[in-house]
Amino acid sequence: MFAASNQLLWSMIGLLLTIGGTFLEAYGITLPWSWSQHGIETFSLGVKYQIGAVLLVGCLGGKNAGALSQIAYLVMGLTLLPVFANGGGIGYIKESQFGYLLGFIPGAWICGFLAFKARPKLETLAFSCFCGLLIVHVCGISYLIISYIFHWKGTETLPLMMQAILTYSWLALPGQLAVVCAVTVIAYLLRHLMFY
Repeated sequence: MFAASNQLLWSMIGLLLTIGGTFLEAYGITLPWSWSQHGIETFSLGVKYQIGAVLLVGCLGGKNAGALSQIAYLVMGLTLLPVFANGGGIGYIKESQFGYLLGFIPGAWICGFLAFKARPKLETLAFSCFCGLLIVHVCGISYLIISYIFHWKGTETLPLMMQAILTYSWLALPGQLAVVCAVTVIAYLLRHLMFY
């Protein structure tokens, strides 16, 4: 599919996009039919662009570049570089949201695998992004359940674990789905511009 040099390039791009997306909040705009009354207004989607970067590199660079970029992101964050939302360091493995970060690796891989199974069409790219997002959430929720069993910080009791699932999965999902829509369109346009 891609030469090793291209995969390395996409991995680096994916790493930089993920780091940048960690600190950049996603916004939407009001619907066009309300622009005449209030003008164009923006509103927060309640998520960062991080998940968009994970899925975009899978759609553009393929499965290996997607997974490699997220492995590099985790290694950087666990070695004290403050690339995660709340800093970094090995102690981050006991944070409630770490399972979602772990899910970036298989999520990017699955997204990249499915994105290159057929010619790039909006529906195939959207499906690959949705599957990647689903994998991230399955990994995150599984990690929360494990952290509850071992009584790690933030999920010692069942209500705390349920609150973490609500915060990181249920409440974040609408904004993440909006980001997935944007990633799908961007990936579709770029794949056609780059002729692959």
